[in-house]
Amino acid sequence: METKVKHVIKQVECMDDHYASQALEEWMQNVLGQVLDALEYLHHLDIIHRNLKPSNIILISSDHCKLQDLSSNVLMTDKAKWNIRAEEDPFRKSWMAPEALNFSFSHKSDIWSLGCIILDMTSCSFMDGTEAMHLRKSLRQSPGSLKAVLKTMEEKQIPDVETFGNLLPLMLQIDPSDRITIKDVVHITFVSGSFKSSCVSLTLHRQMVPASITDMLLEGNVASILEVMQKFSGWPEVQLRAMKRLLKMPADQLGLPWPPELVEVVVTTMQLHDRVLDVQLCACSLLLHLLGQALVYHPEAKAPCNQAITSTLLSALRSHPEEEPLLVMVYSLLAITTTQESESLSDELQKAGLLEHILEHLNSSLESRDVCASGLGLLWALLLDGIIVNKAPLEKVPDLISQVLATYPADGEMAEASCGVFWLLSLLGCIKEQQFEQVVALLLQSIRLCQDRALLVNNAYRGLAGLVKVSELAAFKVVVQEEGGSGLSLIKETYQLHRDNPEVVENVGMLLVHLASYEEILPELVSSGMKALVQEIKERFTSSLELVSYAKKVLLRLEAATSPSPPCGEAAQP
Repeated sequence: METKVKHVIKQVECMDDHYASQALEEWMQNVLGQVLDALEYLHHLDIIHRNLKPSNIILISSDHCKLQDLSSNVLMTDKAKWNIRAEEDPFRKSWMAPEALNFSFSHKSDIWSLGCIILDMTSCSFMDGTEAMHLRKSLRQSPGSLKAVLKTMEEKQIPDVETFGNLLPLMLQIDPSDRITIKDVVHITFVSGSFKSSCVSLTLHRQMVPASITDMLLEGNVASILEVMQKFSGWPEVQLRAMKRLLKMPADQLGLPWPPELVEVVVTTMQLHDRVLDVQLCACSLLLHLLGQALVYHPEAKAPCNQAITSTLLSALRSHPEEEPLLVMVYSLLAITTTQESESLSDELQKAGLLEHILEHLNSSLESRDVCASGLGLLWALLLDGIIVNKAPLEKVPDLISQVLATYPADGEMAEASCGVFWLLSLLGCIKEQQFEQVVALLLQSIRLCQDRALLVNNAYRGLAGLVKVSELAAFKVVVQEEGGSGLSLIKETYQLHRDNPEVVENVGMLLVHLASYEEILPELVSSGMKALVQEIKERFTSSLELVSYAKKVLLRLEAATSPSPPCGEAAQP
């Protein structure tokens, strides 16, 4: 790029001074805008270029450029290959950030290299290649040397020197954490600055559609609103007002359940404006609104879910990782759609790293009730419908849930979600033996907290049954007398409260079967009067083969435990 840049500048110098200065200013803004747009897009995808330098910016015409050598993102993960390449071309190494010399790369490494490129663009009229190389190298140890160059740029009246004077010191900081991001660079140059470009600033400087005009266009029905959204797809302000209008429309006008064209337009809007937070928030609100209305009026309806929808929602999370309201809505949408779709969707989300994403936010956002509730709900949905290939991350979950429940001790919704996750973890064998007692205590505590929640009770007793089945230690934890009473007294209370709910009674019966399998537990079952309860279950639920089977197994064990033993020395009668 260096040779072409100098060629363009020489052409400009032959022009009238005023027009030359104006042309050079516009040309630099245009080229820089294209480079910024390309780099912002890469960083949005979490891709680090790693080898930004002028020779990797191709001028395909005097006004248009492309970023090349993206293979560096892969090549420079191999330290040995990188060392060879860097040593073969030490001159180009001068473009790299200080930390990159030690094979440490981040988005901020690209910012340093971009700062060097901007520095060369603005100083090439009074500094040759060797001087520029020495300057780049010196900045790694002595950022103060930049001041002299900026002063010279000011004296020579380099176009946009004020903007570059503010920008370069922020980009060329030795410590990566002190450098600004690519979004900051765009903001300083094209938002707060006076730059204009054919790419980045096209949206930023484009004339907005007046609100009065937009409102007039959006006065019609759903079909006409969707037509407006499609015709003005590049105007985020129009999309926002249209979606807000749809949010206010009554259910009978929306064409529920889940009008496919409406969903498609909303998802397309999210894709086109993925970096506009307000659009993402409003779109997710609309999708949740549509889903809620659909499930109220059409309970049998299934939410439309395909790769485009899930990838768009995941992209929203990546684009705005710190935005809690968006995180909560995306988690809620994914939880609902996951529970209504096949295992393939759950597997796809797991491969995208969603499990790890949830655990990270549960750990870092304990103070946020909404994040914890939506995160546990989505975790439950993923575990329920998916085949877990990598179970290692799930071993952290019991301790995380323990922290969540300790933070929200009286929250029934949180307890319900936690019990569901515990049950599935017990099925998957993801609860360690040393965690059994803690998990049993949390499940019993949750049942005591809200025995009226049938879903919570069912999942809690399923989880208890799964743990007791494999651990006598867990069984003892259920029957031991504690401050809140023993688990056996809780079982009796639960039965009385839900005695007309066969599913709850069945899960209680399953737990009793596993408790009765341990000799040491049988005396506790007998002394607590469990025989009468089991006998009642057998007589009341004669139509349930499963329940009758459970009752018979427990009764046989209890009768054997209460049968008198033959006197010492006498043989038992046949």
